[in-house]
Amino acid sequence: MIERKFIADNIKEYRIREFVKQNLGRVGLSDVKLQKTPLGEKIIISASRPGLVVGRAGANITKLTKALKKEFKLENPQIEIEEVKQIGLDANIISELIAGSLERYGSQRFKGIGHKAMADVIAAGAIGVEILISGKIPSSRAKNWRFYRGYLKKCGDISVVGVLKSYSMAKLKTGVIGIKVSIMPSTVKLPDKIKLISELQEVVEEVKPEEAEEIKKEIEEKIETKTDKPEEHKKEEKEITKEKKTSTSTSKTKKTKETKTKTKTKAK
Repeated sequence: MIERKFIADNIKEYRIREFVKQNLGRVGLSDVKLQKTPLGEKIIISASRPGLVVGRAGANITKLTKALKKEFKLENPQIEIEEVKQIGLDANIISELIAGSLERYGSQRFKGIGHKAMADVIAAGAIGVEILISGKIPSSRAKNWRFYRGYLKKCGDISVVGVLKSYSMAKLKTGVIGIKVSIMPSTVKLPDKIKLISELQEVVEEVKPEEAEEIKKEIEEKIETKTDKPEEHKKEEKEITKEKKTSTSTSKTKKTKETKTKTKTKAK
């Protein structure tokens, strides 16, 4: 079945993505994509620090290609690296940075780490950001700490498609700490956002030559009908005046007859 093939390809891509994340470590990994080409499978790795992905004289890439061949039985895997320019608008990179800084500085400075990451995201141009840090921070009891700024959609289609979400873990002495980052970038089009146009704009439509000729013919016909109308109006006016004259003459004759009959009756 075709559906089974699609599912198998998606599972394979997910496994490759997780394998690359485990082998590369903290390199600012954003996304891993798998593309099929005539020469073989092409793996596109987008990261904020591509130099660490390459390694010295390409040692990391060669090691990764050999591991992918052995693990997933790929014939000729080709690895391509892309650099992420806007780090603040990538949820995966932000969550990885928070996890790395927590492992480096400890759980006592988690508030400063959360506020700094939130400020970097807003400075990059995001509409809203939410960072959730859960675990044994700072005491032995597990808690949920929430860092929130801006405007963020929590439900609806925009929260599913437009909001960027990422999950990561930081391994500390006290235990594992979970990090969830949600970012709503400025490219999201909100349905309730309306722009008012102050000035009137002229709309110019392109017309095909065939349509232009038809429009000209229609305009000429209208002009001809308008020019012919005054003569028709004059004829109609003449007929109306004749009818009025005839009606007035008949009314006068009737009045004269009535007056004559009245005078005769009085004389009698």
